[in-house]
Amino acid sequence: MTDIVFLLLIFFLVTSTLVNPNALKLLLPKSTGQVNAKATVSVSIKDWGEDRYTYHINGSETPVSYDEVEDGLVELLQTEEDPTFSIYSDESVPIKEVVGIMNIAKRNHYKVILATQPE
Repeated sequence: MTDIVFLLLIFFLVTSTLVNPNALKLLLPKSTGQVNAKATVSVSIKDWGEDRYTYHINGSETPVSYDEVEDGLVELLQTEEDPTFSIYSDESVPIKEVVGIMNIAKRNHYKVILATQPE
């Protein structure tokens, strides 16, 4: 019986390290303030250099254009009672790109969380 429990423990430890909520590698800005609210949807903004940015909904590897972000958010958040999404942005992404996503939240009356790394 002890062997089975030990094997299950190892199995869960190995599989839990494979779970990654955000598949994209981003360098998030650092912050001391943290929010306890849970967002079910995320938008990631990745910098590809030369003023090129890609937008990813829920950590998807497939980028969507800026024009498709709002439609994707509306579709995913339409059934939510308190629609909230989080923005994951590279440190090098200009603030105007982040504000553009925040404006989508304002137009649709969504709450938005800006993800940061703890200091």
